[in-house]
Amino acid sequence: MQVTQQRYYTPEEYLELEEAADYKSEYIDGQIIPMAGGTLNHNQIALNLSTDLNFAFKRQNYRVYMGDVRLWIAQKRTYTYPDVMILADEPEYFNNRRDIIVNPQIIVEVLSKSTKGYDREDKFQAYRTISTFQEYLLIDQTRIRVDQFSKIGKKQWTLREYDEEDEAIALVTVPFEISLQDLYNKVKFEPVESEGESTDVKGLV
Repeated sequence: MQVTQQRYYTPEEYLELEEAADYKSEYIDGQIIPMAGGTLNHNQIALNLSTDLNFAFKRQNYRVYMGDVRLWIAQKRTYTYPDVMILADEPEYFNNRRDIIVNPQIIVEVLSKSTKGYDREDKFQAYRTISTFQEYLLIDQTRIRVDQFSKIGKKQWTLREYDEEDEAIALVTVPFEISLQDLYNKVKFEPVESEGESTDVKGLV
């Protein structure tokens, strides 16, 4: 991730620039950082999950947001755009701006090559400062692999890994389950090189 300029921006300057920008950027304690462009796999996975979540919660008091809703993390002075957020109640808006929320319960990130380390470490650390935050999913877009972090106490989190097609992910903090086949539906993985030879394209359809 590259910083646009080595200068300090106020949160207000960032929001003003973001409204006029042709692409989305994150704000991290004074720095504006352009977000990596999405891939077809990234979009398909986020869409598959959001569609199933929205259907499952259509008569329940949960909210599902995908991609374009900005999150303010006060303790880290950070604005970011999680791939998917789930709220257990009504959204709480920052400074009465209806495009910025502060109270996600579950956050999902679809990993990319350029940001997967940041998503696993610094961003997860920032998310953990949010009082309502209880669960974190990291979804690999290059293979079948999901890491599920669940909060079990103060400064205590558990990890469960999923990497087989016949498994299903059950969220811990809300009543929802999705199979890995449905999560990766229509996702096409890149060919994998093995001992100097290319294998066929893998995917779930």
